[in-house]
Amino acid sequence: MTKYIFITGGVVSALGKGVAAASVGALLEARGFKVTLMKFDPYVNVDPGTMSPYQHGEVYVTDDGAETDLDLGHYERFTHTVTSKLHNYTTGRIYETVINRERRGDYLGKTVQIIPHITDQIKDAMKRLADGHDVVIVEIGGTVGDIESLPFVEAIRQFRQELGRFNAVHLHLTLVPYVAAADELKTKPTQHSVRELRAIGISADVLLCRVDRPLPEDLRKKIALFCNVEPRHVIAAQDVATIYEVPLHLSREGLDETLLDLLHLPHYEGDLSKWETLVNKFKHPKHEVRIGIVGKYVELPDAYKSLNEALAHGSIANDAVVKLVFISAEEIETGHWPPEIFDVDGLLVPIGFGRRGSGGKIRAIRYARENKVPFFGICLGMQSLVIEFARNVCGLKSATSTEFDPESPDPVIYKLRDLLGVEAMGGTMRLGAYPCQLKEGTLAHKIYGQAVISERHRHRYEVNQKYLKMLVDNGLIVSGTSPDGKFVEVVELADHPWYLGCQFHPEYKSRPIEPHPLFVSYIAAALEEQRRLRESPERAEERAEVPVEVVA
Repeated sequence: MTKYIFITGGVVSALGKGVAAASVGALLEARGFKVTLMKFDPYVNVDPGTMSPYQHGEVYVTDDGAETDLDLGHYERFTHTVTSKLHNYTTGRIYETVINRERRGDYLGKTVQIIPHITDQIKDAMKRLADGHDVVIVEIGGTVGDIESLPFVEAIRQFRQELGRFNAVHLHLTLVPYVAAADELKTKPTQHSVRELRAIGISADVLLCRVDRPLPEDLRKKIALFCNVEPRHVIAAQDVATIYEVPLHLSREGLDETLLDLLHLPHYEGDLSKWETLVNKFKHPKHEVRIGIVGKYVELPDAYKSLNEALAHGSIANDAVVKLVFISAEEIETGHWPPEIFDVDGLLVPIGFGRRGSGGKIRAIRYARENKVPFFGICLGMQSLVIEFARNVCGLKSATSTEFDPESPDPVIYKLRDLLGVEAMGGTMRLGAYPCQLKEGTLAHKIYGQAVISERHRHRYEVNQKYLKMLVDNGLIVSGTSPDGKFVEVVELADHPWYLGCQFHPEYKSRPIEPHPLFVSYIAAALEEQRRLRESPERAEERAEVPVEVVA
């Protein structure tokens, strides 16, 4: 029978439930169990696809084209789970399903209610993932006590009763803050959080206590006493140097043994050697590499969560640690050049939507192209690369995207032909995994080492092939297309150390133990640029020159 672990959080948000859930999955996989993870989000949006990154962080895209919570990225990076639309549900999606069923008459005239109809729909979603898995880990978004999350908490309460005592575990993540004035850790917030959970009908089996320092044994016993759990079930989730150390730390705390006991699962011997090697490389790098990310969501790093992690993976593979330097595209757009742009080892323009900051991205791309700075353009970054090339190499000064100027006479980037006339925002992009054919002899082909690849997409605009001959004749290499030739997928330059743009999102498929080859190659090129700057004063002087004003 499939076992379930329900993960809730209390006291404050952003405690790290996603990383905790993913780490539990990693521990169980290391013990030889087949694991999958899912998340329920309490907001009423059907999915996060139309939400601002400032509200929600990045949107993570699955192979089947679902726009999901960024925690699903953690699930895939920590375990062998390949997520799908079945792994992330929101209040909006649950209610949409129930209301559609009511409109079809599926409830045969019954009054449709939160209990049992909404909670039954939530339980059905959890049951769908059981097949082929020993353990399903279910994360409940939000904080216990929030009115929005009550139907989900009630559903897991019911489901635990149905599954039976040894088939499900309630794991509650809470905060034990350090109060400097008293010079001690305080357990009262954890006590209140557990009390709030108990008022809803759930008794926590295991407590994960977030602390910034070791949790003394006397406090562990105090928490156990007041929260009605065994002392060994009070686990210190202490801050660590990297999120990839969390599974190792939780294993040292005995969390995996505790869960196996509670679920009556066999205690197979665990193997965390890959995680130990990874963390050791992270803590003892031979190099440091500086990557400048030119975007418009630079105030919130979670807007580029998967990208940040993929760059870290590529750096670890090169025995380096990456320092991310976030550079405001809007600042460059005004004509001011942040000094850090001249000091980084590589530049990258990531995903983005809308006109704001587009001119700054294009200026930064020209700087990278003309000064031979390793450059990586992803999604809008690739589209901006094409616009910059059309303007400043091909001489087509009015070149732009219809996203920025719908009336442009030279739309080198335009709306996907399949979406012409479609005005709805949610779920209307080219989403999910699609194949890409790579051209032999190109940088992209060399990096991947194969002719056909599959990558995940999330875009509404594409390269206008009406301008393709002009671009190619002037030196732009189209190194990847969809197999039918309909979409330009990868572009690059030959006379440059590393200059590549891709329409897809390679960051979604990068794993700490299996880094994506594009990021490994890009970081290697950035390290080579670092060497050139170190060994050549002339090179450093060239890079420090303020760029010429360009068409934005």
